[in-house]
Amino acid sequence: MLLRRLNVGCFGGGTGLPSLIGGLKHNPWLRVNAIVTVFDSGGSSGVLRDQLGVLPPGDVLRCALALARNETEARRILLTRLSGFEHDKLGGHTGGNLLLSMMEQYSGDFLAAVDGLRTLLDCVGRVWPISVEQATVCAEYEDGSRTRCEVEVDAEQSQGRRVGRVWLEPEVSIHPAAAAAIPTFDAVIIGPGSFYTSLVPIFLPAGVREVVAAVDGPIVLVTNLLTEGRGMKGFTAGAAVSRISEVIGRSVDVVIVNTGHPGEESLARYADEHKEPLLVGDVPDGCEVITGEFWQGAFARHTRRRLAYAVWGVLSQRLLGS
Repeated sequence: MLLRRLNVGCFGGGTGLPSLIGGLKHNPWLRVNAIVTVFDSGGSSGVLRDQLGVLPPGDVLRCALALARNETEARRILLTRLSGFEHDKLGGHTGGNLLLSMMEQYSGDFLAAVDGLRTLLDCVGRVWPISVEQATVCAEYEDGSRTRCEVEVDAEQSQGRRVGRVWLEPEVSIHPAAAAAIPTFDAVIIGPGSFYTSLVPIFLPAGVREVVAAVDGPIVLVTNLLTEGRGMKGFTAGAAVSRISEVIGRSVDVVIVNTGHPGEESLARYADEHKEPLLVGDVPDGCEVITGEFWQGAFARHTRRRLAYAVWGVLSQRLLGS
């Protein structure tokens, strides 16, 4: 085996993608790129988008923090929510969200703001927004009903409506910088993350399918630890592989699935939210299944180091093996 540095692109958003890239950044044989969704409409990000007309900063901020050399201190400062200001105009926003939004308004360019934040944090990898055009996630459910905005899509799905399809309004295009970077990746890693509001939407801007198709290396899907409410009851890793393959226009080559579970108390707590461990299910032929115990602790979070080693094992075998 001849070792060489691999250039990988990690696609997603929310809290799942930072867990993945935060583990991968410690591998000296990987150059890590985070390709991040920018269609968030909830919490501080949604308010800043509506008030200032900026792109939602939250997902990009979390990825930049995950790649920071001094992540612990950066998170402590930039994820603190501000309070005590007159009329509470800044209350509820994190310092990092405000900083990134301010940098965007000052530069007039969201990508320039992201690069500035990356330099400020001394990040060990790149963060690319998939687009810099504002759009809203919309969904149609199997009963024919429709809804729009990330928060509502998640809420309706969680309450029992099964998602039939997802789209963006208005239609947007991939950012040229991301379009130029993606074909240079040795591999694409997707997830973990909210399936219908993070993982699917990131591949919907015009031009994304074409540049993903240009990647010569494998497509690796990291599935979530749990399903996401009543509307995903019975959802499996096999179903996730099929859906993602359809969205990106090419087959997923490898799926990484958790088989470890916490104590009964934790499972019971998630069961009250109608969330259950995501099982392997029927995986399409040609897709390799990698299983392991990636859930440790009371809360549903992938263990960074274990996941990072699993991903490296897949990449080294597929890209460096003789």
